Amino acid sequence: MAVTKFGSSNIYGKKKFNALSLASASVASSAKVFPFSADVLIVAGGAGGGFDESGGGGAGGLLEGTVTSLNALGYTVTVGGGGAGGTEGTRPGTDGSNSVFSTHTANGGGGGGGAGVLAGRVGKTGGSGGGGSSYIQPNNGGSTNQGSSSPLTGYGNNGGNASGNLSSGGSGGGGGGAGAAGTNGSNTAGNIGKGGNGRANSISGTSVTYAGGGGGSSGNSSTVTTGGTGGGGNGASNTTAATAGTVNTGGGGGAGNGYGTANAANGGSGIVILKFPEVYTLTVGAGLTSTNTTSGGYKIYTFTAGTGTVTFS
Repeated sequence: MAVTKFGSSNIYGKKKFNALSLASASVASSAKVFPFSADVLIVAGGAGGGFDESGGGGAGGLLEGTVTSLNALGYTVTVGGGGAGGTEGTRPGTDGSNSVFSTHTANGGGGGGGAGVLAGRVGKTGGSGGGGSSYIQPNNGGSTNQGSSSPLTGYGNNGGNASGNLSSGGSGGGGGGAGAAGTNGSNTAGNIGKGGNGRANSISGTSVTYAGGGGGSSGNSSTVTTGGTGGGGNGASNTTAATAGTVNTGGGGGAGNGYGTANAANGGSGIVILKFPEVYTLTVGAGLTSTNTTSGGYKIYTFTAGTGTVTFS
C-alpha cells in the first residue's frame, strides 16, 4: 500500500482519505489569513435644527460596504456626536461631527438655517444638508458633501428650501437624509418642510434605518413637522417642542419655534459597525464605547461613542 504525502491511501485503485488528512483540512479552514475583508457601516452625527421659522438639521453622512486588505494593525475609530439645536442666542443649528473608520470618513450633518443674520439663515452644507430658514426671505437648504470613499459607497442628500417670509407666514425646509432630500417648505398652512428619509442597513443582523433628516418649523404654527425615518427629529409647533435626532442613528434635530416652544433640538450621535469572520480577534483601545456579538460565523462590533484605536489579530 502506497501512502501519499497528503495522508491518503490507494487500495485496489480507489483513493481513501485517512484521519490525518481530514484533520489537516480542518485546521487549514480555520486558519487566519491576512489581509482579510470586513463589512463596515459608518454614520456621522446629525446636525441640530435651526431656531424660529427654521430648517431641520441635516442627517449625518453614511458610508457602507466592504473594506478589503485589513491586516494585523491598528485602525482609528471615531463616533461623531450630534450638533446642538439653535437657540434665541445662536439661531442656526450646529453641524454634527464626523465619524471615522481607518481612512474612511462620514461627514457630520449640516445645521438647519435659523432666524437671524443672512449667513445663518441658509441651511449648512454637511453629510446631508440642513433645511433653509424662511426668516425675512425664503432661504435655500444646504448641499450634501458626502461622497464615496472607495471601496465604500457614500449617501447624503440636500436640505429643503424655505418658502415665504416672516410677514407671509413662511416655513422652513426639512433637513436632508441619507435616503432622500428634505422637502421644501410651502406657504400653504401646515405644509412645512419634512425631514428626508434615511437609509436601511442590515449589518447588525436586523434591518435598521439610519440618518433621517430633521423636520422644519414655521414662525407661528400648530403643526408638528415630521422628521425622516432613521432617527430624524420632529420640528416644533406653537405648543409642542422639537424633538432630538435619535441617539446612534445620525438623525438630524427638529427645528424650533420662536413662539411658545422656543429652542430647536439636537442632532443624534452617529455609529460605527464592523462585521468580520469570527476567526479574527479585535482589541478595542481606550476611549471607545462598544458592544459585540457573534452570529453565523461572524463577529459584529458596534461602536456608540468615543474615539480610539482598534487592532486586529
